[in-house]
Order: sequence, then C-alpha cells, then structure tokens
Amino acid sequence: MSNNVQTQQAQSELIYKLHDKPPFFQALFAAVQHLLALFIAVITPPLLISQALGLPTQDTAHIISMSLFITGVASFIQIKRFGPIGTGLLSIQGTSFNFLGPIIASGLAMKDGGVTTEAMLAAIFGTALLAAPTEIILSRFLHLARRVISPLVSGIVVTLIGLTLIKIGLTSVGGGFGAMGDGSFGSLENLALAGTVLGIIIIMNCIPNAYVRLSSILVAMVVGTLLAMYLGKVPPAKFDDIPAFAFPTPLKYGLGFDASLF
Repeated sequence: MSNNVQTQQAQSELIYKLHDKPPFFQALFAAVQHLLALFIAVITPPLLISQALGLPTQDTAHIISMSLFITGVASFIQIKRFGPIGTGLLSIQGTSFNFLGPIIASGLAMKDGGVTTEAMLAAIFGTALLAAPTEIILSRFLHLARRVISPLVSGIVVTLIGLTLIKIGLTSVGGGFGAMGDGSFGSLENLALAGTVLGIIIIMNCIPNAYVRLSSILVAMVVGTLLAMYLGKVPPAKFDDIPAFAFPTPLKYGLGFDASLF
C-alpha cells in the first residue's frame, strides 16, 4: 500500500506525462537543454579517439560531424518508432564510451605497424559495422539475461570500463599528447587548468537546481577554454580548410576489417 502511495506521489510531481504536449516555448526550452546535454557527450568519444590516434584536423572534423549526424538519425528512429524498431520514448542514441579502449588500442597497434590513416579508419569503421548487428540481436534477449547477469556482474563490467579510461583522462589532465611532445606534460598550468574544470563541474553538481547541474559540463568547458586561451594554450584555429557545413559521405575511408577489434 505504501509503495502505491509513493508511486502516486512521484507521478504527481511530473509536470507533463508521457503523452502530454507541452506549449511550444516550453518544449523548445527542453529541447535546447537536451541538445546542450547530448552535444558534449556525443562529440567527446570521437574527439578522444582522434586525439589518441593523432588524426589530422580534417579527419577529426569529419568524424565528429558524422557522429552528430548519425545521432540525429538514430534518435529520430528511436523516438518516432517504426514498427518493432524504436521505443517511442525520448531516448537519445549517441556515441558510446564503452568501445574507446579497444578502438584506441587497435588503432595505435595498426599505426605502429605502418598502416596508413585511411586504412586504419577503414578497419575501425568496417569492423564496427560488421559487429553492430550483434548488439541488435542481443537486445531482443536482454530480459532473459537478468536471470543470469546479476547487478554485481554488470557493476563490475561498468567499473572495468571506467578503469580502462583512466589513462585517457590522466593524459588529458597532464596536457594531452601535445604536451608529451613539447615537454610540458604535468606542468602546474596544465594541472591548474584541469583542476579548475573539474572543480566547476563538482561544485555545480552540488547545487540542487536541476538546470544548474545540467549545464555544469557546458559551463566548465567554456570557462576552461577561456582560461586556456588566456594561458596561451589554445593554438590559432585553422578553419580555412574546414567547410562550414558537412554532408554525409558514406564509406569515405572504405571498409576494412581487423580481428583485434572484436
């Protein structure tokens, strides 16, 4: 009985229910909040991969653009729902941090083996395309996996994923791969810059206001960028060779395969 009361109280706190249609400006504001929240999450994995693999600026821009494009297409299918495909809920489909470790490790191994950038990216994208149906098929049986995979097991897996990202995070805190090359890695300026960004995120997430917490990463990135510019750590951007708009280019690098990515 108490559970039903708590459920009703929780539902009564909702401003709009599942099938309600908010006014245009409220819906627009909510949409902007979602865009701000998902934008950083979507571009971060391709940025980390491009930085770790030392990709040229044009390739980095292309990968980020395509990540945003596919996020929009996949999210539309998931939200709109076409037959058995999609949930009909506001479920954003973006890039995943789960595969950063294998992609970066395999890419670096291929690069050290003398493989060109185009062949390396072709192998990464080709293998990802080949492996994608595995997730689609397994998603139909996830409800059965609950009987076998306990919360303890899934928690350990998530922890291991986080542990594999520690090296990437510490590299960024120290100044990134560029700092390793010029000898400034781990300098006080780099550590202070990273500490400022981290501190802003922590402080804003301690504030009860939901909008303040939601904007913590965006605010931290803006402040961090301005501080980096003041410290002279932001090189002049070269936008001459980068188009203002990018159109989808399927198979730009071709398709390849690398068994080490599985």
